[in-house]
Amino acid sequence: MSAEPAIPAARYQAAYLAAGENPISANIRHAVAALRRHLWMALAIIGAAIILALISTLLDTPRYTAETSVQINDQSDEVLGSKFETGTVSPVTSDWDIDRFLNTQLDVLRSRGLAERVADRLDVAGNEQFFSAMEVPPSALTGDQAQDRALAVELLRDNLEVELPRATRVASISFTSTDATMSASVANAFAEEFIQANLQRRFDSTSYARDFVADQLEEARADLEDSERELNDYAKSVGLIRTRDALTPDGRDALTGTVTTSSLVQLNDAAIQAKAARIEAQARWQAIQGSPLLASQPVLANPTVQALMTKRAEIQSELQVARDRYLDNHPAISRLEGDLQAVSRQLESTARQVRESIHAEYRAAQSAQDQLDGQVKRARGDSLAEQDQSVRYNVLARQADTARSIYDGLLQRYRELNASAGIASSNIAIIDRAEAPTDPSSPNVPRNLALGLLLGLGLAGVAVFLRDQLDDVIHTPEDVEDKLEMPLLGVVPRTEDTSPLEALDNPKSPIAEAYNSLRGALLYSTPQGLPKVLVVTSAQAHEGKSTSSLAIAMGFARIGLKPLLIDADLRRPALDKLLGLRLERGLTDLLVTQDDPKTAIVKIKDRKIDLLPTGPLPPSPSEMLSSPRMAQLLESFADTYDVVILDSPPVLGLADAPMLAAIADGTIFVVEAERGRSGSLKAALRRLRSMKPVLLGAVLAKFDPTKSGNRYSAYYGYDYYQYATGERRNEA
Repeated sequence: MSAEPAIPAARYQAAYLAAGENPISANIRHAVAALRRHLWMALAIIGAAIILALISTLLDTPRYTAETSVQINDQSDEVLGSKFETGTVSPVTSDWDIDRFLNTQLDVLRSRGLAERVADRLDVAGNEQFFSAMEVPPSALTGDQAQDRALAVELLRDNLEVELPRATRVASISFTSTDATMSASVANAFAEEFIQANLQRRFDSTSYARDFVADQLEEARADLEDSERELNDYAKSVGLIRTRDALTPDGRDALTGTVTTSSLVQLNDAAIQAKAARIEAQARWQAIQGSPLLASQPVLANPTVQALMTKRAEIQSELQVARDRYLDNHPAISRLEGDLQAVSRQLESTARQVRESIHAEYRAAQSAQDQLDGQVKRARGDSLAEQDQSVRYNVLARQADTARSIYDGLLQRYRELNASAGIASSNIAIIDRAEAPTDPSSPNVPRNLALGLLLGLGLAGVAVFLRDQLDDVIHTPEDVEDKLEMPLLGVVPRTEDTSPLEALDNPKSPIAEAYNSLRGALLYSTPQGLPKVLVVTSAQAHEGKSTSSLAIAMGFARIGLKPLLIDADLRRPALDKLLGLRLERGLTDLLVTQDDPKTAIVKIKDRKIDLLPTGPLPPSPSEMLSSPRMAQLLESFADTYDVVILDSPPVLGLADAPMLAAIADGTIFVVEAERGRSGSLKAALRRLRSMKPVLLGAVLAKFDPTKSGNRYSAYYGYDYYQYATGERRNEA
């Protein structure tokens, strides 16, 4: 009894999935149900937002927007050619560069400097018509020219809109004010001043560049003369003879710039080649030095040796044939043996000559290497001595080369600036000039109403969401799992025409069918099946727990089980009133005495159940229900009956229900649908769970599936399928 069983929840979820339920449809149905539940609040919020948008639109002052379009090219027309048009915009080669260039031009259009040029051109600082068009009252003007100009510049920037659609170079410049003519003149002024500012910027930069380059060119010429004169004087004084320029792009050429260095490079290359030849000759000699005379590859590769070895093999073959035919002292055998000895001696002599030639080649390579190494050492000493003298020379040469490069660059730039002076072509052109608009751009009634509608929908959605999240009332069966985190055992519909007992007496009624479904869930609510002792409780009174207790007992009796129904509400008993009985003995008599329990049990024959009523109401019900006698009685009843059902008091404010739930085998929590609680359900569950009971699940009582908020529940139409009688059967 230390934890709630997991099987009911798993079985409930499996049944839900088997019925085609999925998280997406469940969330959609929950959202629609919440919207239907709070529909009037949402409609009120949306209506208020639309009305406010309409009122603000009607009270707003009409404004007019004039628009000018300009084309922005990444380069201007070339008059003298690209070589001399240094003031033009450099061509853009990549998409990223094009976007950066166009965005830069848009920033220039929005800049304060351009707004100041427009303000000065139109003289808006002293123009009352401009401030009137910008809805600035005369009292806001101070009369100070500088302050009024600053205010006018800010108004120009705030009401200017610059847009550049993607995949085009045509930008739109629009200005908005209450005067259509003023809007058009300001928009055109921005476009014209944008072009003039671009041309002025190029001319100013070119003029300044010419003067600056001329001064720098004269200084560079003097520096070049001084550096070259100093370089030549130093070379003469130390006697350096250069075969190449000291500063060349190739580092190897720089090293061979003098005669001594060139000789060192040549000798070093020869010494490297001689060393490689010596290593190769030494390897060949070492390969044959310690091997047998006729076992080395260089000897065997000699053509003479190969011919002699072939001849020796032929004589040996003839000798073998002769020995097979003649005796050992035959002349033919003697002749062949003499020939074989002569060829063998000649072969050995030739092999020795080949080995000696390889050895001689090795000694010659070693001698050549030694001689070249000596010459390299002498040349290296001379070169090192010369390098000490070249340090200063190289420094002076670098200075002269730097001065020459600076002078050549400045001279070329100066020529280009002189060629392009006074030539200015703009890369910006006006496509459409602004005209005074005839219709106001704002207020836009359809747009404002649409914005009000969107705002109202958003606020209504937020309000419905917050209201639904803060609402702890159980509206639908899905709320039992979502808000109470409990498995749902059954759903009992609300009855309007008949009393609950009359509906229970009719086995074809929706209530009877609902409790039959609850009975089936209880039969498999635990791994062991039906719990022996069941406690039925609720958070508050009048939620249907007494009716549910009676219906559960009657349901078990119908399937042949022997149930005992105990009215354990020792404060406000309801079962005797529900059944129309007046009984004096009951549970309290058994708790204070050791009487036989059978003396207090009443058999309800028409309902086939046994009832243990409350008996006299005690002054301290909690102490009696928590006594050991109560646990003994329940154990005794569990041995006698198939199932024992206790109608418990409500949980809130009382300790009776948690104590009964702690000693029972299972607890059923009855929840009334659509009953405002303000957190009472969760508080009751916290009190129950503090006693570590076995909570089998919850029963949603008095559920009305026809309410608008419940129409999107999975249990909508719960009472649609009923047994047809009379005219309804004929209609079907």
